[in-house]
Amino acid sequence: MRLHPVHMARWSARHPWRAITGWFLFVLLCLGAGIAAGSNAATTEDFRVGEAGHAESMATDGGLQRRPTEHILIRSASGPLDTARATEAARDLTARMRALDEVRGVAQPVRSKDGTALRVSVVMEGAELDARKHVVPLLDETAAVAAAHPDLVVEETGSPAISKGVNDQRGEDLALSERLSLPVTLVILLAVFGSVVMAGVPLLLALSSIAAALGLSMLASHLLPDPGVGTNMILLMGLAVGVDYTLFHLKREREERARADGRLGPEALVELAAATAGRAVVISGLAVIVCTATLYLATDVIFSSLATGTILVVAVAVLSSLTVLPALLVKLGHRTERRAAKRAARRAKRGAPAATRDGKPENGRVFTALMRPAQRHPVATLCASVLVMLAVAAPALGLKLVDPGKDTFSRSIPAMRVYDRLTAAYPELLVKHEVVTRTSPGRAPEVRQALTALGRRAQADPLFARTGKPVVRTSADGRVTVLELAVPHPAPSDEAITSLEHLRDRYIPATVGKLTGADTAVSGDVARGQDYVHHERGKLPLVIGFLLLFTFVTTAVAFRSAVIGLIGVVLNLLSAAAALGALVLVFQGTWAEGLLDFDSLGAIASRVPLFLFVLLFGLSMDYQVFVVSRIKEAMDHGMTAREAVVEGIARSAKVVTSAALVMVTIFAAFVFLHLTEMKQMGFCLAVAVLLDAVVIRMMILPSLLLLLGERAWPRSRRAATATPASPALPVG
Repeated sequence: MRLHPVHMARWSARHPWRAITGWFLFVLLCLGAGIAAGSNAATTEDFRVGEAGHAESMATDGGLQRRPTEHILIRSASGPLDTARATEAARDLTARMRALDEVRGVAQPVRSKDGTALRVSVVMEGAELDARKHVVPLLDETAAVAAAHPDLVVEETGSPAISKGVNDQRGEDLALSERLSLPVTLVILLAVFGSVVMAGVPLLLALSSIAAALGLSMLASHLLPDPGVGTNMILLMGLAVGVDYTLFHLKREREERARADGRLGPEALVELAAATAGRAVVISGLAVIVCTATLYLATDVIFSSLATGTILVVAVAVLSSLTVLPALLVKLGHRTERRAAKRAARRAKRGAPAATRDGKPENGRVFTALMRPAQRHPVATLCASVLVMLAVAAPALGLKLVDPGKDTFSRSIPAMRVYDRLTAAYPELLVKHEVVTRTSPGRAPEVRQALTALGRRAQADPLFARTGKPVVRTSADGRVTVLELAVPHPAPSDEAITSLEHLRDRYIPATVGKLTGADTAVSGDVARGQDYVHHERGKLPLVIGFLLLFTFVTTAVAFRSAVIGLIGVVLNLLSAAAALGALVLVFQGTWAEGLLDFDSLGAIASRVPLFLFVLLFGLSMDYQVFVVSRIKEAMDHGMTAREAVVEGIARSAKVVTSAALVMVTIFAAFVFLHLTEMKQMGFCLAVAVLLDAVVIRMMILPSLLLLLGERAWPRSRRAATATPASPALPVG
């Protein structure tokens, strides 16, 4: 038996309990296998990009890599700092920390320049990325010292504590987004179906698809390491496409049931729905998968994880709509028939006429009003809609990108509030540039001299901190030497970025850069961020180019029309550009900070545009496939191009808009999260989906197709399949 939607649906319809049991066994097997195998977490090495990544590799080879470090700030609860008591607290803290297995070493206390604070730095064991998992014992000891010295404020911060706080906050935010989106999604489904049972089916299948994909993603992480964001994408996309695919299938089955008016059994109705809606789901899922796969071209561990999670959950959602969903529809269909028979018997007993349904689309006044301009004035509607979209897209011309660092995290995280107090007292801790040089072992003294000269030049620059003699470290084998330079400005600031440019463009070429055979590179928070932004900018044209190509080929092949393929590409570009323009307008400035509760970065997170284009192109294909499928099948049954466009849009308007509202709800929930990057992603996707479903699919697309008429469709296909004009069958 071929794996055709109709064949799969037919088998499931004839063996419903086997299909249902098999599906939930499949979900349990995937989840169990994933839990047994565990996740393979990404390491620090997996995140290395550009010159900064090269510098970190050299430093690691010499055993001089950056170590996870916590800073404990000791200050007075009120009034001036009592130095004796602060020193006693520092000794107590040092003894406690040195007794921990997680601690590599504790530095001597450092007094702030204004004398208001004492700082104790603690270097942790292990890799930088893993420190957040082991920082709790350090936080506990800091709390114990604080309790033992109530007249002092003893508090801890550092990259490990901040990472733990961000991770905890992300988990709370995801739980919040689920609490917000699930009830609203259920309300939308209730409005569409008018039945709790029918509304629960999409949610049940979406959640089971998410569970299966989570297990599969754990297995996949052993091929592509998991940086911790794949689960977020599975939850987000699983709920969105899982509900959408089931919604399209359910609506089609209900339309077929209404048209049959009791003449067909549930098995036949499911088969009819699979012949159209099932095929459309497969094409749509394939389009999303192909579009998302272009993220692998970015050669970035985060985007690879996002792509893997999306591909897995979409594939599982498609599979659920072709296997367990038909089985559930058959069981629910028999239940509906029994209820209908009882109602008919009661009507007959009362002598009331039998109820009839013709299966015609019931779109209501709102949808009818939205569709009317394109039908009556296609040229004016097309021009006005495109101009509106271009106006919304215009701010994207001023797009600025930034890699959000720890300075941009929410201050609701306790470690971030301590970080602000720490850097206010010790501004030299804001940013550190690390200049790494690798040569032959015998040249270590020469390299140290050149790096020391570089340090003196840099400290004469007002952008750098004057911290005394530059800190230079050399590896045990003498091959690698590292210079640390402090910058008293936060990482995303123009001053910190300019200091990096001065270092790379001026001071290195004038000093250590003159040494023949020396390999020199700069790392640090600023270098990491800038190199990552440049990496993303370089990959963006490649990814978008392949995205356009794949979108065109997939659509053109599915509908056997190059014109339809070209329209899909242009409309997807238009909706993506408009969403990006809205994002820049809202988040790059400061006017909406109070409205959406965020602190503007003055730029857009570097991952958002690429993520937006890929994900939006995939999701837009959902609507494109379902709307155009309706139109094409109407034409295949004898309607003219104009009649088919009107019929197809009318048939799909309500279900497409309902599906879009589900997605908008899910994405909009992310606007309530704390992380600005997540807010930007959620806002951008919610706006994009809303514009795509309303403006693109109900105004621009029908206007274009009405104006193109027969020219949008292959003549040979129409001529071969045309039959005398008759009412078109509803299409998925």
